[in-house]
Amino acid sequence: MSSDVIIAIFVSLANSFLIDFISGPVSIGFTSAAAIIIATTQVKDVLGLSYPGGKFLQVWEQIFEHISETRPWDALLGFTCMAFLLILRQAKDFKIGPDDEKERKLIHAFLTKVVWLISTARNIIVVIVSACFVKPGLPSLTPPPFTTQVGNKTYNFLDMASTLGSGVIVVPLLSILENIALAKVFSEGKTIDATQEMLALGVCNIANSFVSSMPVSGALSRGAVNNASGVKTTFGGVYTGIIASLAAVIIAAVVFMVELHVIKPIWRTKKTDLIPAIATFLSCLFLRLEIGIVIGIGINVIFLLYATARPSVLVEKVTESYGCDGCEYLVITPDRSLTFPSVEYVRGLVSKAGVKQGSSSIPGIKSLIEDFHKRNQPILFYNLKPSVINIFQGVQPKDFVYCETYLELNELLKQYCSNLSTATSINGDKIRK
Repeated sequence: MSSDVIIAIFVSLANSFLIDFISGPVSIGFTSAAAIIIATTQVKDVLGLSYPGGKFLQVWEQIFEHISETRPWDALLGFTCMAFLLILRQAKDFKIGPDDEKERKLIHAFLTKVVWLISTARNIIVVIVSACFVKPGLPSLTPPPFTTQVGNKTYNFLDMASTLGSGVIVVPLLSILENIALAKVFSEGKTIDATQEMLALGVCNIANSFVSSMPVSGALSRGAVNNASGVKTTFGGVYTGIIASLAAVIIAAVVFMVELHVIKPIWRTKKTDLIPAIATFLSCLFLRLEIGIVIGIGINVIFLLYATARPSVLVEKVTESYGCDGCEYLVITPDRSLTFPSVEYVRGLVSKAGVKQGSSSIPGIKSLIEDFHKRNQPILFYNLKPSVINIFQGVQPKDFVYCETYLELNELLKQYCSNLSTATSINGDKIRK
């Protein structure tokens, strides 16, 4: 129950912004790997095999090791169900009768609707036809235990929490990440309220603790079955509880969750997005799902930090602008606010541009101003935010010049142009003398 309370605390602290770090490529890699893992774990049920192991490589090793123990009738039922499901999946778009609406009769529309209904209800049809006995009953409704006994030692709630260690935070956080990742997949581009998702997950897990349930998050297999069955409300749980026991239904549903079709568009638009997608996919497949999604988010954070530390800087050379005949100056425009990881990088670019053409981030800016002052090159600041101006006024860097309007900037440029022309004339006289 402690993990459920942690989720509720996350909601109260409005920490849903953390969910924004789950990018599209990470979601794609996570769901694709999860779909393959789920389909893999169901193969042994289709073949009628029974052995321990739930990891991807471990399952396939066990399958080839115990392949001789395959139950023919179980395999026949499983493969028949999968073929039936895949055929009916394509049948929902089948139209009976002529394509011309004028020639179509009422019987054509009726039969088309019947085929569509059978295709939509294909999962429940398979379950009803091949259903077996399901043990009835529910766990007893009791408050979650705050003490437990292992051997001859009794542990209280604090002892149990200390035994879990960082898992008290990690388990609910991973549950949230997995739940939101799945929600993004099935939302089909619609906006997701992460706070509501977290609240629902926390409340459900708190309720589950009264029936001795483990901490849970979104179920990809059941979600895929619901999505494939056209389920719109939670009432679908009335029969998906039975559907989940049928391996063929799960495989036929999750196999279409592997999003191979997005690789080509990502490659054409932004190739670097394939890095977190592939890293998440391989980590989820060969390590664990929770580790894979954390690795994917970590790579995204690294990309964000790199973009923050390496902003794009536009350097423009301007000549003869608004009366400054013969005067040349540089306009340096960063594409984002400067922070301490990026200030030294921008300083280097500006210094190189100047030589070539002629709180934590302030020290770097001060050094930049001093470098230009030593070379007798003026550096002017224009169109700064009020918060940035306040920071500069607080540290009072020497030779800091800020222009509030373009007119003021133009006047200062005229003055510098005039001073530059005078200095050039004096230097020329000295040379001639």
